[in-house]
Amino acid sequence: MITVTENRDEAVRKARLLNWFTIGWNSIEGVVAVTAGVVAGSAGLVGFGIDSGIEVSAALILMWRLRRERLDGCRQDDDSRAQRLIAVSFAALAIYVGFEASRDLIQGSEPSPSVVGVAIAAASLIVMPFIARAKRRLAPALGSRAAAAEATQTDVCTALSASLLVGLGANLLFGWWWADPVSALVIAGIAAYVAYQTWTAGSLEDTCCA
Repeated sequence: MITVTENRDEAVRKARLLNWFTIGWNSIEGVVAVTAGVVAGSAGLVGFGIDSGIEVSAALILMWRLRRERLDGCRQDDDSRAQRLIAVSFAALAIYVGFEASRDLIQGSEPSPSVVGVAIAAASLIVMPFIARAKRRLAPALGSRAAAAEATQTDVCTALSASLLVGLGANLLFGWWWADPVSALVIAGIAAYVAYQTWTAGSLEDTCCA
């Protein structure tokens, strides 16, 4: 656990390691989820895979922000810019998934059950809470709103995993096809809410970027 007395360079180093793990995990997760979603015709699974891609982009944005700090010191303008970019990624996910899920419900498009989808959602539900907790502990030491926003992105991934697992599980076990697009609409709603929260978030107090 990072404390305020620890060396700032060490906090940056740990944040970079977490980001590299996030990039690796979510790259694999995203490819598997989108592929399985396309095969099954699952809007929820495709949306989850896209969220994994957004998670990678958020991690890359934060990597850029940390690199700027290493070169030029802690800069509030860079931090705010990174925060806004992460918010936009949430909004894009909400619009796309919301449209696709609504269309599937209206047209009655029935996705096929996906064992692979259930497995990837369950794995994410196990791993992501630990990663989000570690990132959130680092955010105050970094003095970064962008770091806090990126940790929130990981929390959202956990919530999306739970929603997706319920939807895919209901379709697999009970044949409730509509549970898949409904879970996708939940994903879209969560993403829209967090987009707003991230865009309007204030500075972290008592930090170099506050």
